[in-house]
Amino acid sequence: MEKLANGNDWRMELITEQWFPEVIQHLRRTFFADEPLNKAVSLCRPGHGHTLLERHSLSSLHDGISAMAVTSNGEQMAGVVVNGILHGNADTGRALEKLAETDDDKFRKIFTLLYEENLKIDLFKQFSVEKIFEIRILSVDSKFRGQGLAKALMRKSEEIARNNGFRVMKTDATGLFSQRVASSLGFTDRHEVKYDEYLDEHGRPVFHVGAPHDRLKIMYKTLA
Repeated sequence: MEKLANGNDWRMELITEQWFPEVIQHLRRTFFADEPLNKAVSLCRPGHGHTLLERHSLSSLHDGISAMAVTSNGEQMAGVVVNGILHGNADTGRALEKLAETDDDKFRKIFTLLYEENLKIDLFKQFSVEKIFEIRILSVDSKFRGQGLAKALMRKSEEIARNNGFRVMKTDATGLFSQRVASSLGFTDRHEVKYDEYLDEHGRPVFHVGAPHDRLKIMYKTLA
């Protein structure tokens, strides 16, 4: 049991299937609208769902390596980290191809950036691994922010990764705060792209992301 700055106790747990609906509700209140790229394109309003993003989240949750922080009485979900397993760059290539099938332009813009930039590097080849533990969503409820929960959730993710035999972790850190947390836990920058330099076919920035978030960083950590 851990203690928050406001005196409330909380505990960390793996996210099992019974929690999936509540995790999605949490993400609707927080990450879906607040994440810098989602916010830049007005992907959805706070409290509202998004079919493709929820499908992506549930697919990751089914990998069974995500975690949540809940208050000791189990009444409030303070934060979640949604993790997934990558099996080679071919996974990313197929996902990029499938994007062409969606008519959701906002969703397609975001994930085209993520997939294209990931395909510019090859952590699988670099570290001679067949699978990588990927931190995909890090979300803390606004009532619990500034109390170290994001870092605790990422530490829990590392524990899960080690326990499951992963040798490499990675994350696509789209905002300054997640980048700082990852860096503080020993993640290394592998690749980055500034948002104002990511241009469309007319030479205009695809995203106008609010300060202080100015770039995407693909970050990794090796596990001895």
